[in-house]
Amino acid sequence: MSLDLDAASAARAFNSLGFAKAPAQTRVVAAMSGGVDSSVVAALLKREGYDVIGVTLQLYDHGAAVNKPGACCAGQDIHDARRVADSIGIPHYVLDYESRFRQAVMEDFADTYLAGATPIPCVRCNQTVKFADLKRVAEDLGADCLATGHYVRRIEAAESAELHRAADASRDQTYFLFATTRAQLAYLRFPLGDLPKSKVRELAADLGLRVAEKPDSQDICFVPAGKYQAVVEKLRPGAIEPGEIVHVDGRVMGRHDGVINFTVGQRRGLGVAMGEPLYVVKLDSAAKRVIVGPREALGVSRISLKDVNWIGEAVAAEDDLDGREILVRVRSTRAPAPARLRVGAGWHVELATPEEGVAPGQAAVFYDPGSTRVLGGGWIATTA
Repeated sequence: MSLDLDAASAARAFNSLGFAKAPAQTRVVAAMSGGVDSSVVAALLKREGYDVIGVTLQLYDHGAAVNKPGACCAGQDIHDARRVADSIGIPHYVLDYESRFRQAVMEDFADTYLAGATPIPCVRCNQTVKFADLKRVAEDLGADCLATGHYVRRIEAAESAELHRAADASRDQTYFLFATTRAQLAYLRFPLGDLPKSKVRELAADLGLRVAEKPDSQDICFVPAGKYQAVVEKLRPGAIEPGEIVHVDGRVMGRHDGVINFTVGQRRGLGVAMGEPLYVVKLDSAAKRVIVGPREALGVSRISLKDVNWIGEAVAAEDDLDGREILVRVRSTRAPAPARLRVGAGWHVELATPEEGVAPGQAAVFYDPGSTRVLGGGWIATTA
């Protein structure tokens, strides 16, 4: 028995993806967006001897975004992914998921904005199209795992695979992967989680990849030049309606052209003025009202969540997590802050120190205070 265990351990050490067999016997589907990160993943795994299949999802526009800088999953990026696959000698497939992406991501994006919330389409895309639909494609192709270019770490543990923050904190993408399920995490691999971006670009050059100097995606892929209002108007014609800008004390300050033009915490471009700086405190889509007030009105101490995904330690019941100390990240650009979970009549987060600009529609992602582990997260429903 010990000899078998030693052989299995040696095989896993040889196999960087953690399987107890040789890389040549391990089939991997590499999700290829056409960018440098996913290209390096595919090329590295091919160089290590894995049976790699590249898959690119056509998500929108059918080529209309060929020359759009910073795009992904359309036009030029699909061509780049295909050329990389050809250059490293792996099969490559492009799958048309435009209708699925429109339904699961773009329409949710429009409806969330119209409801007075601030959506995160990248989370929805990972949650639905990439980690659900693409996972099924990989399984149908007989792959042992699905590898992506995300900057997160997956660590094997006794109970189950764990999701951890990337070694390079400036590149960490765990905020966008909080909805990953245990079953998905068991199947996924993230080869770049221990690397800084500078090293990834060096590897791309060493591997001779033509995308080595390609700029990173900046905008939401289906939103040209950041003009999300135009996308909402196209998807929901006539749904954007004008209304009032109201002070927290009840005074009507002015008019607006649609609540989707504002976000919680916004200061500039309000179109109203008084003796003190004003900020967007709340969006009331039902009443078509933008509520503004002084900066101190932005502080949030309690957050109510919906659709919570828990991937921390196993518990007998959700109530067992009541009072658990965590770190929570309420915006992708902020550091995790001390907080406490309240579970009973729904999921809530109590912040140790009030945070500003916490917007419904965004995510609250939970982290273990004593490590880099992601414990899960949920969508922000209301704040107080």
